Amino acid sequence: MQNFSASPREIVASFWRHRELILASVKREVLGRYRGSMLGLLWSFFNPLFMLTVYTFVFSEVFKARWSADSESKTEFTLMLFAGLIIFNLFADCINRAPSLILSNVNYVKKVVFPLEILPFVTLLAGMYHALISFAVWLIAYAIFFGVPHVTALYLPLLIVPFALFIMGLNWFLASLGVYFRDVSQFIGVITMSMMFLSPIFYPATALNEAYRHWLYLNPLTPAIEQIRDVLFWGKLPDFALLGLYWLSTAIISWLGFAWFQKTRKGFADVL
Repeated sequence: MQNFSASPREIVASFWRHRELILASVKREVLGRYRGSMLGLLWSFFNPLFMLTVYTFVFSEVFKARWSADSESKTEFTLMLFAGLIIFNLFADCINRAPSLILSNVNYVKKVVFPLEILPFVTLLAGMYHALISFAVWLIAYAIFFGVPHVTALYLPLLIVPFALFIMGLNWFLASLGVYFRDVSQFIGVITMSMMFLSPIFYPATALNEAYRHWLYLNPLTPAIEQIRDVLFWGKLPDFALLGLYWLSTAIISWLGFAWFQKTRKGFADVL
């Protein structure tokens, strides 16, 4: 029986070794979503633009929502909400699909030469494409309503990469678990919906009582959402101590997920 390396180095090596296959699969994944539509890839720009317009109207005009009590800006709440939703949607899109990644590609399992470990990479990069388009829409909206975006927006990749590592770890773990336990996909749907409201998307972390606020930061989405808002909207530097801890913890999670996937993939063919 073939042995699969579970070392952290193999994560990078596998990505680089199969980079052309990964990019081709991502391209097929993205284009396939809009195949047959008249506007094609333009929908990836119009969808977040439409949602931003809807959020602006609903929260600023209908609910009269404000992000803070001393703010009179109608669009501040919308941009804060939209930034949080970009992160959550990237997370939910990847995690909801993870349990069925292997199940929906059974033909690949039978092919010894196909690198199954790259499937989570494909899902993540396809999701990242749409997230980056949404961030572009966010920056355009900020420029229209508030002026030139802050230079601290250049720190965005430094915040996105550890979040991507976290997603990859969960993707590998859930992709494997979904092969052996078919109920995982149903369970994950409930979890992601719960995390939408347990993450500071519709409210700032400071809205929670200080005695309970540390529990909110145990949610791995919280540091990404809060710090991305800081660098994009408020023009603040990242909390480098928190960011360093976030990088370390998500790198460990990514490796553990990969190791689990590599150790359990030997039984895929038997179960499927």
